[in-house]
Amino acid sequence: SQINEEFGENDDENMEQGISGVDDDDDDEEPSLHSLWVDRFTPNHYTELLSDDYTNRCLLKWLKLWDTVVFGKEKATKKPKANLDPRAVFKNQKEQQSKFKTKAQITEEILEAELDQHNRPKNKVALLCGPPGLGKTTLAHVIARHAGYNVVEMNASDDRSPEVLKIRIEASTQMKSVLGVDERPNCLVIDEIDGAPTVSINMLLSLINRKDGKEAESATDMAGGKKKKKEGGLLLRPIVCICNDL
Repeated sequence: SQINEEFGENDDENMEQGISGVDDDDDDEEPSLHSLWVDRFTPNHYTELLSDDYTNRCLLKWLKLWDTVVFGKEKATKKPKANLDPRAVFKNQKEQQSKFKTKAQITEEILEAELDQHNRPKNKVALLCGPPGLGKTTLAHVIARHAGYNVVEMNASDDRSPEVLKIRIEASTQMKSVLGVDERPNCLVIDEIDGAPTVSINMLLSLINRKDGKEAESATDMAGGKKKKKEGGLLLRPIVCICNDL
């Protein structure tokens, strides 16, 4: 009877340990079991993107054009390849004249245009358009992080007031992240820009086309008019807008 009692106690202890072990495993696996596949397998790196490679490269190339004003890096210039054979040079020139330019070549020439006087790209805003579920927001987040930015996302259809939208845009594009240890410059991603009212769109355009304070003062002096209320500074951070329908 004593042997049976001892074995019975051991069995009870083993069962308790087994149950507790199962509970621990369930606790560890609970977050992964209850998370959506979209969240579990979302791309985190540039090489994990499944979207169009041409679109990925264009957006990344455009973001890299901001390196001069944001990170203080000089724009990299391509050095022409040295070719000593004059026949090869003539052949390449003839091929370039006879061959039509592809879409990728035309876009690359547009993106490689000279920077403005403030070392910013000519196109201040990038627009991603496509049906829902295409991965536009994920694309913007991954490429912005890959280019060295801290992503700040906002929904244009949530803030119907142009003044509130203006304050949020200025705070995101003229300041660094101060809520954490991440001190990378911000890249603003505005989702559902097609849901914003016309007044908000015009306000965004005015922020994009805003001139330097000195230029604005000289323009008002030449016009002979009164000086307006002092506006904010230049747009010095990239903005990526996302819409479903143009």
